[in-house]
Amino acid sequence: MEIKTHRKIDQEISGKPVEIAPGYAKVVLETKPFMAADEKGLVHGGFIFSAADYAAMLSVNHPNVVLGFAEVSFLKPVRVGDTVEFVAEGKGKEKKRVVEVVGYRNGEEVFKGRFTCFTPSKHVLERK
Repeated sequence: MEIKTHRKIDQEISGKPVEIAPGYAKVVLETKPFMAADEKGLVHGGFIFSAADYAAMLSVNHPNVVLGFAEVSFLKPVRVGDTVEFVAEGKGKEKKRVVEVVGYRNGEEVFKGRFTCFTPSKHVLERK
C-alpha cells in the first residue's frame, strides 16, 4: 500500500514501516545511542511516542491526518539496542478515527496508547 502521509518523517528517529493496510500499520523502531536519556541507556520516551504516533498516522494513511490527542502508557523501560514493533489498529469515521497502538519488544508489551486522529479536508497549515 502506498504511503500517503508523513512522507518526510525521519525513519531512523520514528521507525520504519513494515506493513500498511487500511486501518492497520506496523512500524519497527531500532533504538540507537542518540536516543539515550541517561548513561545507563534508557531510551527517552519521546522516541517511543514518536514511533507510536507514526504508526497511528500510517494506519489512517490520509494526506491531511493530524493527531488531536493521545492517552498513552509506558509499560516497561526500553534500552538502547532494543527493537520495538508498534502495531496500530484504527476504527472510526472518515473525519475522526481512534487508533489503538501497542509497542512490543520481543513479544512483551512495553507501550500502549490510544490516539485520536482527525482528517480535515485541507492541510492544517493551509489558509482558510
